[in-house]
Amino acid sequence: MAIVTPLKTAAEQQLAQQYADAKAELPGGPAVRKLREDAFAGFEAKGLPHRRLESWRYTDLRTLLREARPLADGVKATDAVKARLAALKLDGLRLVLVDGVFAAELSDLDGIPEGVSVQSLADALVSPREDLTRILSGPSVGADDTGLMLNTALMRDGVFVEIADGVELAKPVVIVSLSSGVEERSVFHRSAVLAGAESKATVVEVSETAGDAAQQINGAIVIETGDGSEIQHIRLVTRQAAASVQVQSLLATIGAQAKFDSFALVCNAGTVRQQHFVRYAGEHSEMGLRGVNLLGGSEHSDVTLVVDHEVPHGTSRELFKSIIGGEATGVFQGKVIVRPHAQKTDGGMKSNALLLNEGASMFNKPELEIFADDVVCGHGATVAQIDGDQLFYLMARGLPRPQAEALVLQAFAGEAAEFIADESVRELVMSEVEAWLAAREANSQVSTV
Repeated sequence: MAIVTPLKTAAEQQLAQQYADAKAELPGGPAVRKLREDAFAGFEAKGLPHRRLESWRYTDLRTLLREARPLADGVKATDAVKARLAALKLDGLRLVLVDGVFAAELSDLDGIPEGVSVQSLADALVSPREDLTRILSGPSVGADDTGLMLNTALMRDGVFVEIADGVELAKPVVIVSLSSGVEERSVFHRSAVLAGAESKATVVEVSETAGDAAQQINGAIVIETGDGSEIQHIRLVTRQAAASVQVQSLLATIGAQAKFDSFALVCNAGTVRQQHFVRYAGEHSEMGLRGVNLLGGSEHSDVTLVVDHEVPHGTSRELFKSIIGGEATGVFQGKVIVRPHAQKTDGGMKSNALLLNEGASMFNKPELEIFADDVVCGHGATVAQIDGDQLFYLMARGLPRPQAEALVLQAFAGEAAEFIADESVRELVMSEVEAWLAAREANSQVSTV
């Protein structure tokens, strides 16, 4: 019988060599090494995600990554990195990664609140705790994702945060992942946040590049919420070189009677794939996934999510807003699974996109897999242009068209951002939206001169 050997692309061959060269020095005890080996074996069997895989059909990573850039291997706290940190207007417990490595000297380790413990992921990986591989693996619905497999195999560092039972944090935990951008590099990092029972916290992720070189970034965060906890997660993916390619994964497990909300803003970020894998581990819990994508030029933003209702009495809401101009592309793929025993599930999923010109495009693919009979679930997706009546109303009152469009678009994006509970974080998100719209307005005025 003939044995068919799939052809490997140059990037896949380079990644295999990079893993072979780096695996001996990557942190982790025997259990973590086994986790890495199994993940990379799965990746080698499948290769880079491509359009023939249903969940990756709109973001062909095999085509996008012609070559795998060299692995980033150390902290490069350049002047540009320090300048970006100084410019970040967000108060809280700041934990900094530079080129995927925890930078203790740039982090606010003296300001760790009581009831919170912080260590680098590299240190956690060599610890003897028995639940480490379970934590790192996250929900089973993400187990066969090849992008996540690659992150598991090559994750070098990150932060490991534990919040004790009953602790309520007044200020956010801010995880800043900066690429130095001096050279083109591949960055692999993973962080974990374990929130105890009855705890309350806001976790903010910031992903930026300080320099001009394009980056290949594969990042992930694991969040476990204890029973009765209230956790909000915000991710800001901005200021990347146009040729950058980024995969960001959220792995969330929600306890009983808990509330978990996640929001993501993507703008000026090149090509971004966001993956959300969420599992309900306890009854009577609420979860919301929301986001805003601001796209122009040839940018590409893919939001793919899988929400797994394993238990009864779960409520889930998904709302993503996309504003797309130029020749940019937006993607929304949402799947909600309701298991046979997950009765009384209440799920609602929406994707709304505004196309600003003929070259822009949006792909929507919402799905429901329902195996229970006592549920309320629905989904909807819209793709439209700016409402002409709204524009006429504003322009009739003396506003020029670019300014009128900016006001309509700001209100459109604000419908998703208004769910951010922390006022300072919400203001930061809306300031980013306003800056993007102001730049678009300025470009529109220049083009008409």
